[in-house]
Amino acid sequence: MTSWRSASASFPFAANILEMGNTKSPNYLAFFSFLCRPCSCFSTLTRGRGSAEPNKSLGKKDKGKHEFDKIDDALTLFDRMVCLYPRPSVVEFGQLLSAVVRMKNYAAVVSLCKRMDFEGVTHNTFTLSIMINCFCHLGLVNFGFSILGKMVKLGLEPNVVTFSTLINGLCVQAKFAELVRVFDHMVRDGHQPNLVTYNTIVNGLCKIGRTGDAVLLLQKMVEGGFQPDIVTYSTIIDSLCKDGLITEALILFSKMKDKGILPNVFTYSSLIHAICNSGMRKEAKNLWDEMVGQKIKPNVVTYGILVNAFSKEGMVLEAQDVVETMIWQGIQPNVVTYSSLMEGYCLRGDMDEAKKVFDLIIYKGYTRDVISYSTMIDGYCKAKMIDEAMELFHEMSHMGLVPDTVTYSTLIMGMCNVGRLSTAHELFKKMVVCGQVPNSMTYSILLDGFCKHGHIHKALELFQAMKKGGFQPTIVHYNVLINGLSETGQIKVAKELFSGLSMKGLQPTVYTYTIMIKGLCIAGLPDEAYELFKKMEENGCMPNSCTYNVMIQGFLQNNYMSRARQLIDEMVGNGFSTDASTAAMVVDLLLSDGKDLLPIKKIDACEVDNWGRCKVLK
Repeated sequence: MTSWRSASASFPFAANILEMGNTKSPNYLAFFSFLCRPCSCFSTLTRGRGSAEPNKSLGKKDKGKHEFDKIDDALTLFDRMVCLYPRPSVVEFGQLLSAVVRMKNYAAVVSLCKRMDFEGVTHNTFTLSIMINCFCHLGLVNFGFSILGKMVKLGLEPNVVTFSTLINGLCVQAKFAELVRVFDHMVRDGHQPNLVTYNTIVNGLCKIGRTGDAVLLLQKMVEGGFQPDIVTYSTIIDSLCKDGLITEALILFSKMKDKGILPNVFTYSSLIHAICNSGMRKEAKNLWDEMVGQKIKPNVVTYGILVNAFSKEGMVLEAQDVVETMIWQGIQPNVVTYSSLMEGYCLRGDMDEAKKVFDLIIYKGYTRDVISYSTMIDGYCKAKMIDEAMELFHEMSHMGLVPDTVTYSTLIMGMCNVGRLSTAHELFKKMVVCGQVPNSMTYSILLDGFCKHGHIHKALELFQAMKKGGFQPTIVHYNVLINGLSETGQIKVAKELFSGLSMKGLQPTVYTYTIMIKGLCIAGLPDEAYELFKKMEENGCMPNSCTYNVMIQGFLQNNYMSRARQLIDEMVGNGFSTDASTAAMVVDLLLSDGKDLLPIKKIDACEVDNWGRCKVLK
């Protein structure tokens, strides 16, 4: 057996892999603190013992010898194996453990491995590597190292799979310094990393958002003469797409094809999804045509991406055509596909058609999930069909589904929009009691609801409770409160909140300034509003069309005609337009004075909503 040694080895990646560590050989005694002692923290699985006869389901023709429907079937077979004489080989036990791993019951595997020790079944490298894998999946990488120590003590040789498993566990926990040490030791011990090892590291890096490091490792693989495969490239391309780096993903995609590595349906799906989300419909179609031209068949995920893209743009007929094409191609839509189609109908306000799709999920033999229910509830709320939304909400509980934060937030917004503030508040309380944590949007929705309907005291109470509960308010929450206070005549409190933003580490946005300027104008303080208007640019925040219109309206309301004219000229010079409200005020005032109309470049209907955003109403 190759010994654990500290001699250096020449390897192109070991010295500077990801530039995250050095090549100094680790002292593995630090990792082997559990070298000789059993992992007592995992007890043997306890269960009721019935007949010694195996479960009849083990004899199903469609199941292999080591494939199980239930964990009890596997445990029963294990009990029989340890009682047999002669006892089955460790290879048979390894096959059994592998079957339980495929069921993702990692704690059960650990328990069975401990029972193997107790029953005197000798482990081999394969069974102990399985145990290491399970500890890593359970987030207990240190226990995985203790099993590695046990492996060495038993005279067994760790292989590249053993090391790759540990590396994957360290990747998931973002322990990169340790990862480098394990990688270096593996190389020094004569175990050359294979493609699985590298792909494991690449996948781990991408999963925790370190796509740049994954790209760096890919470059080092190529420089060292190691050929990445489609899995390596597709993993990084998918991660770049999720990071919104579409240009970089397409460049890597081209390089991959130049090297003769053909993309697969996963590669195309990642790119098409990202491009569709960016609104680049033409580019997405080109990729789709390229994929089909390469004889690569779209799968349910790829079709689902198109359905989702069309639905979000309100092109529900096109989305329906895609679903019909899927079925014609022999690919059955899944719950995700149907939920996307439902969303399209909901966005159009066609709740009858949305309900048909919702019912179709059951007809097709699928189970509705939280997302499908939340989609329908959102549609009903936007259509102000609150009773129907509440009926579905209660149905979720009857079906054993737990409404999540999105579901509650959607329903709370629906209640606020129809003025049912008490019900909205009760839903918020129920949400907290049921263990669903309100997020930033939930608080914004309820604060906005209270402010819109004049319950400013309740909004302030919620705001204080929010801070006491450890939730840090964002600039959006302050925008809502400042606007609500201004609308109810509490300009002094609004000014205090505004002036204290910088001390809380928050930077006022153009919306924040616009809301505050509007509030000062409503309070009859146009001079103070204009001072704030001028300070915007000094503070690095340029006014937009809404800001100009709000300030001009403030001047007009206070009969500051000359200053209003000057500001209109400035606004037009900066490429902005007067909105309908401003234009109407100008026309009325000038006609009443018998003067010529001010030149107005363009009229758009525009108003500032309660979030401080300019909303064009054409």
